[in-house]
Amino acid sequence: MAQLFFKYGAMNSGKSIEILKVAHNYEEQNKSVLLFTSGLDTRDEVGYISSRIGLRRQAKPVFSETNVYEEVRDDHSKPSCILVDEVQFLSKKHVLQLAQIVDELNIPVMGFGLKNDFQNELFEGSKYMLIYADKVEEMKTICWFCERKAIMNLRVDEAGKPVYTGEQIQIGGNDSYYPVCRKCHQNPPLS
Repeated sequence: MAQLFFKYGAMNSGKSIEILKVAHNYEEQNKSVLLFTSGLDTRDEVGYISSRIGLRRQAKPVFSETNVYEEVRDDHSKPSCILVDEVQFLSKKHVLQLAQIVDELNIPVMGFGLKNDFQNELFEGSKYMLIYADKVEEMKTICWFCERKAIMNLRVDEAGKPVYTGEQIQIGGNDSYYPVCRKCHQNPPLS
């Protein structure tokens, strides 16, 4: 029976490399997969899943008007699995479409993304993945500054100073965000 999976973690927890690994494992067994990513993610190029270690792969970008259910239903490759990166940037309707893929098309869907933003508020996509997912799994990494588990994302400005206010979505990597523990989020040991 197909299920909806949500795998979340702080920045640098290996979410993108995991999605590429899962795709590889399916395809190595001659099973088709469809990859999606948020159209908001422009770090590498729109419509690409990229890991920090240099692996990248093309994926279908999801924009506000995209109907993911229809994209999958109308695909002729008969995918064995749907993989979605940057799921935190999806809307409630997109998450409901992912659930519809599982429930009506009987295709497993794995969504990967952040749970919370730099102010420790849930992203819309993450909120609804937490509500609708059959299985939720945390991908772990360590704090940028200490040995504790990172559960938050610290936004920094160009000078490396912490930022605690601003728009929820600001696309960036290690130049803009650090994975941190709760203690270092409030009192980061920055120079």
